[in-house]
Amino acid sequence: MTIRVLDPTFEGSISAVVEPNRLTSLTGRSIGLLDNGKPKGREFFDHVEQILRSEYGVTSVLRFEKTDASRPATAEMIADASRCDALISGVGD
Repeated sequence: MTIRVLDPTFEGSISAVVEPNRLTSLTGRSIGLLDNGKPKGREFFDHVEQILRSEYGVTSVLRFEKTDASRPATAEMIADASRCDALISGVGD
């Protein structure tokens, strides 16, 4: 019997991480809400949207919903979300 040992270390180079500019205010901004598709996620984000609009002056909310939590967001969804000033991703249940 042969034992195969895998080495999980990474030997490639890592480029510098560029952090995005932080928002100083949400007033007048466009916020994306990404629902992972689990139960009660829609209800949660309905509440989050109401708070963002009424208490933080957010003018535009774009909603995105994945088909299920185990799959990544599609390239199209990510491209659409890039139009937002910020994105909130959440987990239902």
